[in-house]
Amino acid sequence: MNAQLTSEEPKKHLNSSDTLVELFKLFDRQVSTEGTLLSLVIARSTLNKSLRIDMLARQIIRRVATQTPRSVAMSTLVVAEHNQSQISGPTLATVSAASQIGGDITVLVLGSQAGPAAEAAAKVAGVKSVLHAADAKYDHYVAEEVAELLVAAQKAGNYSHVLAPSSNASKNYLPRAGAKLDVAPISDIVAVADKDTFFRPTYAGNAIAQIKSKDAVKLITVRPTGFEKAAAEGGSASVSPAPEAPTVGKTSFVSEEVSKSERPDLASARVVISGGRGLKSGENFEMLYKLADKLGGAVGASRAAVDAGFVPNELQVGQTGKVVAPELYVAAGISGAIQHLAGMKDSKTIVAINKDEEAPIFQVADYGLVDDLFTAVPELTEKI
Repeated sequence: MNAQLTSEEPKKHLNSSDTLVELFKLFDRQVSTEGTLLSLVIARSTLNKSLRIDMLARQIIRRVATQTPRSVAMSTLVVAEHNQSQISGPTLATVSAASQIGGDITVLVLGSQAGPAAEAAAKVAGVKSVLHAADAKYDHYVAEEVAELLVAAQKAGNYSHVLAPSSNASKNYLPRAGAKLDVAPISDIVAVADKDTFFRPTYAGNAIAQIKSKDAVKLITVRPTGFEKAAAEGGSASVSPAPEAPTVGKTSFVSEEVSKSERPDLASARVVISGGRGLKSGENFEMLYKLADKLGGAVGASRAAVDAGFVPNELQVGQTGKVVAPELYVAAGISGAIQHLAGMKDSKTIVAINKDEEAPIFQVADYGLVDDLFTAVPELTEKI
């Protein structure tokens, strides 16, 4: 059986786990071509336009955007996320978004121990300068303190745009900065048309809204899956201290509990194996962990599985969880609620395993295996 799905072929369910194993092997060897990916995109759009953002359309939007003339001088401040030594992938995607807007790009790095991260930011292609806010009050991104810093930095640098990766932190501090600057933030953009016009998903990803802002300063969060990452090497920006900002002092950091795992981070993993309520218990997620380890991937879950207490909240993928776009996304025992699709529909290849052939997840899957996951998943793990 030919496992490749093209726009001329009707979508079909895989008839055996052996075929799915072959798919995984092909994926692991990275033999997919641009033409194959394009055919998958066309097939997805043909199968169910209402359930996913059409990636091909977004690519066209970006191509049009890059041809838009920009005569107004602009400059963008990008708020970096980092691990004190390296700049995060979402930040690199945000730099790409800034480059599409145009003008000089300055990266703001926060934290008293973030000197190496500031040096790493200076090497990112397209970055002209780096500001390092080395005060310890910024170590944990306390929203009130970061908002004051953004206002001070914007006024000092007269930036036309302030961008940040879409995250729990940016969703907290950016609206505060917007209130102080008397502008309306724009959230989760996935494409840039020009300096004033942006595209963002709405209605749980079922539609793309065009947003045009007349504010003198645009505050924007960027959905990392909407943009390619900027090159981490190739730049030679200068690093200088960030402007001083008044201390608010109304909120203080108390403690942080960090989950440690040897698996890749869910938001940036190349492979994600997700389970839903069909797993029936937290113990049964162990089979997904084994499959993920075989493929070098991370484990995710639907909200139903999280609400049932099968796995912790940090594994949730969906509208109210993490948004992911791995090369390969495997959904086992997930029915396909629209809220879950909003968090994974930009995945390059989607594989669904479900014993109910009418499950909505099959409408967006590139490959589907109709089988009992308690039989199929262990068999796949053994054969890979």
